[in-house]
Amino acid sequence: MFLPPLTRVGGLTEISNLIRSRRTHKSFGPDPVPPDVIDELLELARWAPNHHRTNPWRFRVLGPEAMKQLKEAAGPAEAPKLERAPTLVVASAVLSGDLEQDEEDVCATASAIYAVLLAAHARGLAGYWRTPHVLRTKAGRDAVGLPDGERFLGLIHLGTPRSDPPPPERAPLETYRLFLP
Repeated sequence: MFLPPLTRVGGLTEISNLIRSRRTHKSFGPDPVPPDVIDELLELARWAPNHHRTNPWRFRVLGPEAMKQLKEAAGPAEAPKLERAPTLVVASAVLSGDLEQDEEDVCATASAIYAVLLAAHARGLAGYWRTPHVLRTKAGRDAVGLPDGERFLGLIHLGTPRSDPPPPERAPLETYRLFLP
């Protein structure tokens, strides 16, 4: 089988370097991500693999009014965590009611979220994928216009990084890779 050579950067392929260097950021600069950059990131998300080409992902970019309502729904203890990043995007998957298709669509949406995070990182932006409880409540779902029939998968925080978090510890390959006879 012929495999084309990979472009190498610093001894690693570009994608390998991007994956290994992406970090979860919890400290962001104050400037929101420009709408055209958000559109670019979300356009890349649509290339995530999805069975039967269902394109199940939905991304809601929160404006000031939606943010205000979400913070009210979150309450005083959790609202400050919503202020960490200047740009928030709610990611959800449209469900069909078919259990097998829904499972595939949730996985596809998770892949799309990761594509957004990698694309943001490639552009020098910081990202954070959270799953706050408020978006599993009726008040939180209503605040961001999340209808019945969509499963909330993540709140993506985006902005400019204030610092570089340390590399996370990862389990060695041998702990999760199995070769079967």
